[in-house]
Amino acid sequence: MKFINYIALICSVFMISSCDSFLDKQEDEALTFEKIWSKRSTVEKYLNNVWGFMPDESNWVDENPWIGASDEASVTYNRGYRYMNFGTWSPSNVPYDRWSKFYSGIREANVFMQNIDATTAEDISEQERIQWKAEARYARAYYYFLLLRSYGPIMLVGDEPIDFNQNVASLSFMRNTYQECADYITKEMTECAAVLPLEQDAIYWGKPTKGAALSVIARLKLYSARPLFNGCELYAGIANPDGTKLFPTYDKNRWKEAAEANKKVIDLGIYELYEDESGDPIKSYLGVGLKTWNKELIMARWTGGYYNRVHCTPRVVGGTAYGGIGPTQQQVDAYAMANGRYPIKGYRNDGTPIIDETSGYKEDGFSNFEHPYDQLKDGHKQKSTFNMYVGREPRFYATVLWSGADWPYMAGAKVPVFAFNGNSGPGVSHDYPKSGYICRRFIDGSLNSNGGQWGNLTFPIFRLAEIYLNYVEALNEFDPTNTDILLYLNKIRSRAGVPNIEEVYPEAVNNQSLMRELIRKERRIELAFETHRYFDTRTWMIAEQTDNGPMFGMNTMAPVANANTTPAAFWQRTEFEVRVFEPKHYLYPFSQRELDRNKQLTQNFGW
Repeated sequence: MKFINYIALICSVFMISSCDSFLDKQEDEALTFEKIWSKRSTVEKYLNNVWGFMPDESNWVDENPWIGASDEASVTYNRGYRYMNFGTWSPSNVPYDRWSKFYSGIREANVFMQNIDATTAEDISEQERIQWKAEARYARAYYYFLLLRSYGPIMLVGDEPIDFNQNVASLSFMRNTYQECADYITKEMTECAAVLPLEQDAIYWGKPTKGAALSVIARLKLYSARPLFNGCELYAGIANPDGTKLFPTYDKNRWKEAAEANKKVIDLGIYELYEDESGDPIKSYLGVGLKTWNKELIMARWTGGYYNRVHCTPRVVGGTAYGGIGPTQQQVDAYAMANGRYPIKGYRNDGTPIIDETSGYKEDGFSNFEHPYDQLKDGHKQKSTFNMYVGREPRFYATVLWSGADWPYMAGAKVPVFAFNGNSGPGVSHDYPKSGYICRRFIDGSLNSNGGQWGNLTFPIFRLAEIYLNYVEALNEFDPTNTDILLYLNKIRSRAGVPNIEEVYPEAVNNQSLMRELIRKERRIELAFETHRYFDTRTWMIAEQTDNGPMFGMNTMAPVANANTTPAAFWQRTEFEVRVFEPKHYLYPFSQRELDRNKQLTQNFGW
């Protein structure tokens, strides 16, 4: 066989973008299959190819729908998540269908694992061979995990390098049960954890470690304990052609297993919440993704900052700025006040909020206010600010940019206006945030994008704060009086600069239902824009409430008198779209192509 373009060997495996089989490439100079395993350079390239099917979770527009199809975000572009939001997707039109891609990755991992032991390259040590094999095994198990979280029970193909893209009249594979899939991934990751190093050398940051393998198990166990995969009635009747039921019955012990799996990661003792040396909570929270690597990150993707940031930069900044991604009003409402209380208790039928009067929150009028992020810069000043944004917790200011707030990421701060015909709003261009807000979470404040400075981004895949939140959620479900719930929940709140939960909500201590609500709120805030919310609302099975119906923002259709000034009519809650979420949407459908090729494949509920 012949080979074109060797895949570049790079330090961080999550930077690789190839999605084609290593063996399918063509070039003038032949490279036989046997020769691949005779040289260190080609063996490493094949291993990198195994990782080339990994998704870029930081690419919120073209790579995945997890931000655009969640209730935390509004993404303005015409992409596949729009079909998902409006309920118009189907087996004939499955947006972001990664079925074949991930099975291709599984195939390449199997090829590598079957051949690495026979390598004749003398400059590959025995320890390297063992570790590389474990890395390919990790990749294979992780691809299965990614399939499982979207489709539910999938097909385990073992060690055979089956090509699911082959041009055949039919395939013949039945789905494995959910429990078989979860047990397989757990077993594979457990065995990977026994081989992989506790930490990687700096030049290999991003390669899998013992903690990364255990973190996959930890998240998988949490998902397995939640309602979608733990006794869900919707899927109780889904069975293979032979009658095998695919989804498990309820087992409360899964919560205990989830808590234990997450505690294993904590007990490794090598991770810690990132805190900026200044102690500032905004810098600490932002630093998780802006520092090239830090002790909170268990697994991350280090990548160029352009693609993520160009979509979160308002047009007024100049240069390349599409500015179309922003928090929904529902996400804005989720953030606590500086005193730690959550201001919005719920919504009336017309969408107006039910306000917690003890929180100090106001939704009318303006105040002179000094933005906490601006205080980190020179030349900060007070500005007249809508009271909705005054007195909120630090993570709010690290994440949400509203109309009229300074964009202080360069000399001479710009002021975006998201109203109609404003400098960054609709009318002039389709590049604007429909909700009237921009996400500033992963923007590097030291860079001037107008000058082409986009920098790099370390996007969290697994980090310690998530493990803490996984742990306390699981504990609360099977042991709600366990003191670790307050201990680890407060570690996150303390880093964020908000009071301990029992100081603000003393009635929540040992109150399982109230603590559940507070843990979910904390998770929504701390992990915002890290692609968790989409899967959280689905595995909790609350998406029929959170993702179904009106999405709100500010009134971006309010016309401006001056393109650089936000009009008074802008400052009102306004429905910008109505989304559709039906019970069948909890899991992805199998595409019609796969159903036509594989007559043993049972479709998911409702499709």
